[in-house]
Amino acid sequence: MFISQAFAQTAPAASGGESSLLSLLPIVLMFVVLYFIMIRPQMKRQKEHKAMVEALAKGDEVVTSGGLLGRVSKLGETFVHLEVANGIELQVQRSSVVQVLPKGTLK
Repeated sequence: MFISQAFAQTAPAASGGESSLLSLLPIVLMFVVLYFIMIRPQMKRQKEHKAMVEALAKGDEVVTSGGLLGRVSKLGETFVHLEVANGIELQVQRSSVVQVLPKGTLK
């Protein structure tokens, strides 16, 4: 009285490998787009920053990530000494330098 009848369904036809490849296509396409829009430009920026930091020389005028402006007075393996005013030197990490300014910017 309370139990309804259950009917069995037939199994769907076995499909070939085409449907599985088509179902993976959007995921692969998203990874390709992600690579070209986000990952590749970031790697390019990192490479440019590394080249800029390695090319630092004594006397260069630079901006740090904290916004400090200064002239490079000493260079080390991982640290740079910046002269921010007459007689005032600060020691910062090389990687914190974000921009090299044109000569004569600081006076």
